[in-house]
Amino acid sequence: MLNFLAAVGAPVQMASLLGSMPSYVTTVLATLVVLGVLIFVHELGHFLVAKLLGVRVEVFSLGFPPKLVSKKVGETDYRISVVPLGGYVKLLGESPHDEVPPELIPRSFLHRPLWQRAAVVLAGPIFNFLFAFLALFMVFAVSGIPYVPTEVGRIIEGSPAQRAGLRAGDQILAVDGVTVTRWEELSHQIRQRGGQTLSLTVKRDDHELNFNVTPEKRESENLFGQKVQAYQIGVASPERLLTERVGPAVALEAGMSYSLRIASLTLQSIYKLAAREIPADTLGGPIMIAQVAGKQAEMGFSPFIHFMAVLSVNLFLLNLLPIPVLDGGHLAFLFLEAVRGKPLDVKYRELAQAVGMMLILTMMVFVFYHDIVRLFSPKQ
Repeated sequence: MLNFLAAVGAPVQMASLLGSMPSYVTTVLATLVVLGVLIFVHELGHFLVAKLLGVRVEVFSLGFPPKLVSKKVGETDYRISVVPLGGYVKLLGESPHDEVPPELIPRSFLHRPLWQRAAVVLAGPIFNFLFAFLALFMVFAVSGIPYVPTEVGRIIEGSPAQRAGLRAGDQILAVDGVTVTRWEELSHQIRQRGGQTLSLTVKRDDHELNFNVTPEKRESENLFGQKVQAYQIGVASPERLLTERVGPAVALEAGMSYSLRIASLTLQSIYKLAAREIPADTLGGPIMIAQVAGKQAEMGFSPFIHFMAVLSVNLFLLNLLPIPVLDGGHLAFLFLEAVRGKPLDVKYRELAQAVGMMLILTMMVFVFYHDIVRLFSPKQ
């Protein structure tokens, strides 16, 4: 069961997270932690479900060959290998060409019921999603849920907000009587009212003031870097976060909702890339992952865990793509087997896997190229 961790990049837009370059030591250590943990979580899913169902696991490797160190415990050879862009779990009888001793046939992967094989394959991506959910839950339970307050960070020159008299540092308390405490709530209230004149309740120093502001349609960039037209009043958010302390139940719900939101944004990114609505060079490969990992590590434990959660959800979805050699490709073969009532001929599977491997390698070269261009181009 192969897991190509950084091979195909991360669709969620991470370029905006890059600022001043973190130290090389921090970058290297943070990257090793990110790759090591996420690979381990993914392969642990395959490993545990295989063991649970009685499938013999011959190799558990973090990284791709050649192996660096290994130790055999029981029937499994545990390895750390040289190439850190993924990992794999080798199951007995995983390939039709494997020679399986007669006494071990009941523990061979290909001799297990179809639903068991599907469960083993699906476990890796599912563990990536569960890791993101549990990591976010723990951060929210311990540190609180971060949010951007409704404090005005900057006033856009010539904007409706400037003409109405708003100033940087003002805190917007309500829109047309609707209380807002987070920047996303403020943005939502402005957007849903279109171009209607708004009554803003604002706290300035120790006073509450009221301003009438009429939003104007202006061009801006959305999360995916696309130019969009939207009604705005011309205020920018502050460059700081606050945290809301919550109990375990709220943290649990927030961990799941944030994980699902990340998954939704990732799916939208994949669709927009396929539809050519956003350029393919926005994909982030191993170099960008390393840069962002280092920067988030320097910002603190909570931002670093948030980044790992985003990347883990990316891996959950990317590994489910129906590309041979990925988990999604294995599931596609199993689906065809269920429909046909028998496995696909070995020669066709091998051909599909060769094509899938070429596709993965091509994508690796593509994201590496754009990573290097971003690294050395001051324009990006």
